[in-house]
Amino acid sequence: MPDTHRPLIAGNWKMNTLQADGVALATDLAELYQATSEPIFEMLLAPPFPLIAKVGEAIAGSGLSLGGQDCHRLSKGAHTGDVSAVLLADLGCRYAIVGHSERRANHGETDADVMAKAAAAHKAGIGAIICVGETQEEHEDDKSIDVVKAQIAGSVPDGATAANTVIAYEPVWAIGSGRTPSPASVQDMHDFIRGELAARLDGETADDIRILYGGSMTPNNAVEFLRLPDVDGGLIGGASLTAEDFWAVAQCYPLAT
Repeated sequence: MPDTHRPLIAGNWKMNTLQADGVALATDLAELYQATSEPIFEMLLAPPFPLIAKVGEAIAGSGLSLGGQDCHRLSKGAHTGDVSAVLLADLGCRYAIVGHSERRANHGETDADVMAKAAAAHKAGIGAIICVGETQEEHEDDKSIDVVKAQIAGSVPDGATAANTVIAYEPVWAIGSGRTPSPASVQDMHDFIRGELAARLDGETADDIRILYGGSMTPNNAVEFLRLPDVDGGLIGGASLTAEDFWAVAQCYPLAT
């Protein structure tokens, strides 16, 4: 991992927070971020879709980034309940999370679907955070490498660069479970992902693309993951729902360097 990587600490709020709570959380984080002199990390908030505009207002001018939790592969049309990357961009979003394991499992999204969504994000001028990772069954059957290899090949679109793409490795069996893989196994997987990106794109691009770790990252374990050479930040779920915990995770990065 080049030293020039600026780590990304991304908060995926999932289907949590009401309007007042979400705005309060965003406001607290904006104040903390603004009070930090030249923060070495980028911080992203990805609230539920109905809260994006309000959260955007709360963090305006703070330096925090705004993101959506998904996007549609098309820019408009008869797609009830879906949200386009174009609309996310119009609301001030810099990123869209695509291919999260909960979308893959609960909505039957395929690698082809994820690639199309990532390409739509690129076309709209926002970054795609492409999620990959193996299930508990796949992990126990020693298929983790095969699964992630196929997801990288099938989910990363042509034209992916460090400027428009982030990869998030989230072992599905660790998400929200309190269980985490060993730091050594996380480093091995991130190194493997970077190698697959080099094969899919090119070596220089692969070196520059940020690869996040997700899956029960908390203030208690963030240092051991963020100090790994091929971990460029985290995609945080539960710990992103309080300003204290999310900020504590972010503060682990300086401690890890």
